[in-house]
Amino acid sequence: MTELVTGGEAIVRAIKAHGVDTVFALPGVQTYPLMDALKRAEGSLRVIGPRHEQAAAYMAMGYARATGRPGVYSVVPGPGVLNTGAALCTAMAVNAPVLLLTGQVPSGFLGKGRGHLHEIPDQRATLSSFIKWAERIEDAASARALVDRAFETMTSGRPGPVSLEMCWDRMAQKGPVTDADIPAPAQPAAPDPAQIAAAATLLKSARHPMIMLGSGAQHAGPEVRALAERLNAPVTAFRGGRGVLPADHSLSVDSVTAYDLWGDTDVLIGIGSRCELQAMRWRGMMDPSDRITAERRLIRIEIDPEEMLRLKPDAGVLADSAAGTAALNDALAAEGIARTGDPQRIAEARTHAREQIAQIQPQVAYLDVIRKALPRDGIFVKDMCQAGYASYFAWPVYAPRTYITSGYQGNLGFAYATALGAKVGCPDKAVVTVLGDGGFMFAASELSTAAQHGIGVVAIVFNNQAYGNVARDQITNFDGRTVASDLPGMDYMKLAEASGVAGHRVATPEALGPILEEAIAADKPALIEVQIDLDAETTPWPLILRPDLPYTP
Repeated sequence: MTELVTGGEAIVRAIKAHGVDTVFALPGVQTYPLMDALKRAEGSLRVIGPRHEQAAAYMAMGYARATGRPGVYSVVPGPGVLNTGAALCTAMAVNAPVLLLTGQVPSGFLGKGRGHLHEIPDQRATLSSFIKWAERIEDAASARALVDRAFETMTSGRPGPVSLEMCWDRMAQKGPVTDADIPAPAQPAAPDPAQIAAAATLLKSARHPMIMLGSGAQHAGPEVRALAERLNAPVTAFRGGRGVLPADHSLSVDSVTAYDLWGDTDVLIGIGSRCELQAMRWRGMMDPSDRITAERRLIRIEIDPEEMLRLKPDAGVLADSAAGTAALNDALAAEGIARTGDPQRIAEARTHAREQIAQIQPQVAYLDVIRKALPRDGIFVKDMCQAGYASYFAWPVYAPRTYITSGYQGNLGFAYATALGAKVGCPDKAVVTVLGDGGFMFAASELSTAAQHGIGVVAIVFNNQAYGNVARDQITNFDGRTVASDLPGMDYMKLAEASGVAGHRVATPEALGPILEEAIAADKPALIEVQIDLDAETTPWPLILRPDLPYTP
């Protein structure tokens, strides 16, 4: 059936055909036809309006990270799009499928440089330089095909953000649009038997293999578990791969334990991972080339062929992580290879790691209280703060997509808006985010968004009246001189009241517990301020960046 509809209506019909149920949007004149189409579709499509464009993009990213489905947002072109640049970079870092829908100057002004409203020289080229794909919809009739391509691009291979723009006059013009079936998703190629055989050969003589997981392994839990149990291999992750193997599995180890086991590890199996821990954070453990040191061998199961060039493996398997891991396990089974690792060695390293982690106080005490209150499948979003850094190793993760970070971008202030998006995508799950007072203020205006839309995120703000990490670095490295790292006092209870959310203030882990439990049970927006002294916080960085030699039992 063919109908005459506006470009905005054509876009909305197309995203609905792909199952989109939520759009995070901040409207403006260049996107009015799209906004009107969203309004007309509100019975089947929810629109969440934030207070800042950057928040719209972070919400879409949080939605995508928590659900595994594409997150969609819309802002005006030019400054609106640029305001979301940090979130788009973050979506690239964490492999989140995010779709930006934006406008453009009127078609007659494209490329003219006349200074039309919100014009930048080449928006499409600018976006293409740091996201996965960007394109322009020329008219309503071509909208469906380009939306289909956008969904295929952002979800296939290594997922990532994409963008579609449309000139505001073309977005208002009507054109013929025909309903069509969604194209079948492209299927990744099956693992190459020769590559699998090469990886299996390396594992034949392995005594102490280790498995390193990244975001690309989020869907590969059963396959990872089968391989780990065959090899008795410890399974670790730094950020994106946490929870693929539950933290209470005997072979799941945090990054501190993994470092203690690294000294005599002879084969590293990276699955959907950049292997950042081993290649970048464990300083002194790499040779000058882009390879793991000669004492160890590296196997990589990775869907992105360029990754094989960035960190060169001894045996590379170019495949989807689940399919590649399953194929490797089958090859090992056929060879009769099993139980190469040493469970006692893992248990001893775990005990030693717990002793080290327990020294990071009071952050670990607070994390323990939060973990006890948050259900097993609850979602935890950490910002760039002292408790957040400690969570890299001190926060047990029991399920995929329940530990959300900003990946290698490490950008301050992303977490609150991201947590809101995660809650919108997973309304039946509890969502808690930990933030510093500095990072929280990047998005504090979104408290009113949470109140307006009833988004039940619990925000725990650790208030040490500083950009704590920067202040500590300045004090340590520049003879105590600090600049622009101290923050003024803020009455967060008044801020919460003014925004329409519940506010609480505590100063100890013991006081946090019951208040947090009540806030989670209420399933309403809440702000909990934790008053803390910067000097009382033990730095977690010696357990993250490791210049020392691995522990040997």
